[in-house]
Amino acid sequence: MKLMRGTGWTRRGCSLLWCPSTLATFAEPAQVASIRRFFALANSWPEEMPSNNGRALVVAGIEGCLDALSQEDAETWIEQDLKPRIFAFQDEYQGDAALVFWLPSGRNRVRYALASGDYYWLARNGAQLPIGRLIWAGAESDAERIVTGGPSADPDSDAWAGMYHPRIS
Repeated sequence: MKLMRGTGWTRRGCSLLWCPSTLATFAEPAQVASIRRFFALANSWPEEMPSNNGRALVVAGIEGCLDALSQEDAETWIEQDLKPRIFAFQDEYQGDAALVFWLPSGRNRVRYALASGDYYWLARNGAQLPIGRLIWAGAESDAERIVTGGPSADPDSDAWAGMYHPRIS
């Protein structure tokens, strides 16, 4: 398991974040885009991002989408609708901007399967979505846990603030 203890993830890559105090260090509530707004922005990406001094786009609303869909539909939505927009974001900014998906209940719903190294999203309907495979295109081994609280913080404790991937391919 790789760990990200710095703040590089707030300037590049794709992250899943669930720690409100960590979010507050680089984004204000008014700067968070809805999932609907994110999809609209994909038609014409802005020159400057709304958060982190123009370096990050924070998107909320993925939880609601995943909870409203069956497991099969959620997987299809991620693969056919969400992931192409993540790729478009990466292509547009060429690693010079961060895409952060705000998942307020993520700390309790993202699970790591130690034996396989896979990450899962526990949906409200009981489904376990292979979130790492779906969002990171199978490159889960390159994903890093965002850990706050200094070098001695336990990555399995509340210091685990989210997940980061430098670039999805």
